[in-house]
Amino acid sequence: RMSQASDERGFLVAYPEGIVTSWNAGDCCGTAWTDSVDDVKFVRDLLDAIAEKWCIDPKRIYATGMSNGGFLSHRLACEASDRIAAIAPVAGVLGVEPNLCTPPRPVPVLHFHGTSDPIVPYGGGTPLVPQLGLGLVFRSVADTLEHWRKHNACSGFATPFFENGDTKCVRWPDCKDGVETALCSVDGGGHTWPGGVPIPLAGKTSSDISATEAMLDFFEAHPLP
Repeated sequence: RMSQASDERGFLVAYPEGIVTSWNAGDCCGTAWTDSVDDVKFVRDLLDAIAEKWCIDPKRIYATGMSNGGFLSHRLACEASDRIAAIAPVAGVLGVEPNLCTPPRPVPVLHFHGTSDPIVPYGGGTPLVPQLGLGLVFRSVADTLEHWRKHNACSGFATPFFENGDTKCVRWPDCKDGVETALCSVDGGGHTWPGGVPIPLAGKTSSDISATEAMLDFFEAHPLP
């Protein structure tokens, strides 16, 4: 439902298509991963191509995606923070080694994840879907957010800022340069987009938060410095 939101709010949204519908996001996935496709360069080239045709504010370019697209969003924050102002991954964790994810500035991150996700488990490990579990071991949501908490130099413990039904969102305080590092967890949520179109085979889809609207508010608050 991002197209509807872009019509209502007046921003440009692009839907890139990866090689065989896959992205090389570090730990996964598909052909792009096995063939070591340079998808970070692809995104950089894509942004240049879009900017040639449209009037783009270079300080307000953001990345989101679900599952493999969420993984790629994390990677873009690691390797393209000069172009990507902030990210809001859904159901996709950090797929590169933390010691290789050292962007030169703090990066605002808002992460969405269901606690019962069968494909990218909330607690990390191997996907519960057998055909996807061949050699894949994913980082946990906690480890992913801990990486960003440390990189963004946030202090203290996470504090709640949104709670409704099955969804609870927390943020880490006092991050460097005023960036936000935040996590929205859906209790019992599956491999789905909160507030989006339900995918019964992927588990529960929350209707207690719209990830789309929440991330757009987050993006608007965090342009590039």
